[in-house]
Amino acid sequence: MSSRLVNAQATTPDLTSYDLLAPQLSGGKDSAVMMAVFMDDVRAAGVADRVVSYHSGLGVLEWPAVVFEGIRYPGVSELAALQSSAFGVPADQHVEVTRTMPGPDGIRMPHSLLTEIAAYGRFPRMGSPYCRKSAKEAVVSSAWTPMVRRLRRELGRPVRILKVMGLRSDEGADRRKRAAFRRVQANGARVVDEWLPVKDWPTAAVREWHVAAPVPYCWTYDSVPGAADWAGTSRCSCSLCVFASRRDVLLSLSRRPRLAALYAEVEQVRGDSFRADWRIADLIRHAETCGAPDPGVVCADDGPEFDALQQQVCMALKREPRKKPDLALRGGRAPCDGCAVRS
Repeated sequence: MSSRLVNAQATTPDLTSYDLLAPQLSGGKDSAVMMAVFMDDVRAAGVADRVVSYHSGLGVLEWPAVVFEGIRYPGVSELAALQSSAFGVPADQHVEVTRTMPGPDGIRMPHSLLTEIAAYGRFPRMGSPYCRKSAKEAVVSSAWTPMVRRLRRELGRPVRILKVMGLRSDEGADRRKRAAFRRVQANGARVVDEWLPVKDWPTAAVREWHVAAPVPYCWTYDSVPGAADWAGTSRCSCSLCVFASRRDVLLSLSRRPRLAALYAEVEQVRGDSFRADWRIADLIRHAETCGAPDPGVVCADDGPEFDALQQQVCMALKREPRKKPDLALRGGRAPCDGCAVRS
């Protein structure tokens, strides 16, 4: 399917007016389509040299690489880099960024989103999606700062940046309401616009595009890696995402039981729940008693990165939380409704 066919009605901003073209790559299926559409326009405008792609790495919380039946399937961070290179962005113009914190020896170390949740005391909510800001948008914005300082001196004016994202209306009401093009920041140093070039692509069209795509999609979308049936998780963000459907969460905790247990520990210590209507602990029990989707593959999560995450989270839980979990306590708890795991 042509990348322009579905997007024929979309308005393309004047790409030549920006000093930095910054696509944000999650490694998910929509990021790849976005890069195809975006880079077509970039090449037509003759400004490919202004593109620097970014991936906000979430470390252990991302879907990792797996080996299934002797074949290795890449994880999310690797896919983000592949999505960049597949459409002509040089390797040195793809940047993976992550939130960090001072380590015990003074060297900065990754600061996991789950550690932040444990320290904050509350899980993100639809009305307070701080995970998107603190672990993703703010991290990329900080990564622009050195370039902004340099270009600001050279240009003698605020640096113009186009942030390009693969968000689509099909993913939820909040994304349907989001403008396809808008200004998100303006000050004396930078002017940042946001463009969603595939906002109106339906999910079916995205899947059809991937049939002949030059880059693979994440294995978690399938029932088992390589099945090409789109019967796995419907989205590819955090492995355990508070905004995911219940079926996705049940499948994810079956695929990553050790990570699910760590989330349940944060719930128990902080008194907050994964969502106002769901507790991870209850969903784990539901999976054990009523069943859950067949995971297809189970991630061991037995490496040093996971051990470091567990230690970091446990240290955060020993301190007083910054907030009390009143947002969740005002919500009800959805009882187990048999085996309705598809909602």
